[in-house]
Amino acid sequence: SVRARTIVYNTAKVDPATLSSYEDLASEQWKGKLVLRTSKKVYNQSLVASLIAEHGQEQTAEIVQGWVSNLAAAPFSNDTKALEAVAAGIGQTTVVNTYYFGRLMKKKPDLPLAIFWPNQVKGGVHMNVSGAGITKHADNRDGAVQLLEWLAGEEAQAEFAALNMEYPVNPVISPDSIVSSWGSFKGSPLNVALYGELQTDAIKLMDRAGYK
Repeated sequence: SVRARTIVYNTAKVDPATLSSYEDLASEQWKGKLVLRTSKKVYNQSLVASLIAEHGQEQTAEIVQGWVSNLAAAPFSNDTKALEAVAAGIGQTTVVNTYYFGRLMKKKPDLPLAIFWPNQVKGGVHMNVSGAGITKHADNRDGAVQLLEWLAGEEAQAEFAALNMEYPVNPVISPDSIVSSWGSFKGSPLNVALYGELQTDAIKLMDRAGYK
């Protein structure tokens, strides 16, 4: 399954026309208005790794330092708490995985929150995946292949889409109606393998920038 790591904003405080990209969240206009999840979790490590792949170490360091300077509060332990902080007015915008937004809004549909798809002019929305593979010396390779083929098939893909409010990887299956209501967007074309290759660099960079 696929999930987008996108921008969510407080609809009572932010004009979506003022939003544009992950990089722009480091600009002066978001001083004291940005909420983030901790750097200790892989989602933000992957996002920063993708920025390194696109911009290089030096420019990415400037972006992350800008995020830290713009924080409205210390980083939160998970995406849900970051969303709740934005809804409460502690900050005005955050970066979260789409399924966290979907889960929270399903429980509390009146929260003043909405999705913004960043980097649509250049790059695309950062994408995360849930994936699986088969080890070289698997005892039951044929059975494992059958399981993966089933997981990629229509029945399982529909289940993923409906239960966890994620995007199916099988193009035959449409997302859940709630997920579809968030609108279409251009996802980043970066190979997700780069996130892993650059993860250590991303962690070190965030540490140097003071991103806790």
